Amino acid sequence: MSKIMIASDIHGSAFWCEKLIDAFKQLQPDVFVLLGDLLYHGPRNPLPDGYAPQKVAELLSSIKTKLVCVRGNCDSEVDQMVLDFPMLADYAMLMIDAQKIYATHGHLHGDTNPPPLEKGTLLINGHTHLPTKKTLDNGVVYANCGSVALPKDGSPHSYVVLEKGVLTWFDLETGNPFNP
Repeated sequence: MSKIMIASDIHGSAFWCEKLIDAFKQLQPDVFVLLGDLLYHGPRNPLPDGYAPQKVAELLSSIKTKLVCVRGNCDSEVDQMVLDFPMLADYAMLMIDAQKIYATHGHLHGDTNPPPLEKGTLLINGHTHLPTKKTLDNGVVYANCGSVALPKDGSPHSYVVLEKGVLTWFDLETGNPFNP
C-alpha cells in the first residue's frame, strides 16, 4: 500500500516549505502531490512568512523524483524556468492502490464545479486554503488539503496523507492530525 502526501499553496514561503520538507522526510511518502501556487504569493494575498521563492524552488527541486505537481492560479511559465520538475499541467490523473485520483489546484475545478468523474474518484485540490472533506452528489469524494503557508478562517497550516484509503489532515506546525 502506498503512502501519498498532498499539499498546496506554499506561495513562496521558505519558512513553511522547510517545515513541509521536514514532514516529507519524516513520512517518506511514495508520492508527494503538490496542488499548485508554489512560488508566488499573488496580488490578493499578504507576503507569507519567510517569503523567498528561489529558496522554495531549491527545496522542492531537491525532492523532484517524488513529486507530481499541477499548476495553480498564481503559477506561471517563469516559475517553471526555476523548477526541475513539471508543474504547468492543470490537472493530473493518478491511479494509486486502485484509487483513482484527480489532482487539480481548484481554481478551474473544485467541489462546486467538479469535472465529470466516476463515483468513488477522489478529487483533491487546494486554492481555497480551507481544509475540507465531503462526498459530492455524484459520489465523488472531495478533499481540500488547506494551505501550507496562508491558511484561512483559523485553519492550521496543513497537508494531507492518503494511506490505506484513509485521508488524514496534519497541522504542519504541531505535526498533529486534525479533522477538517
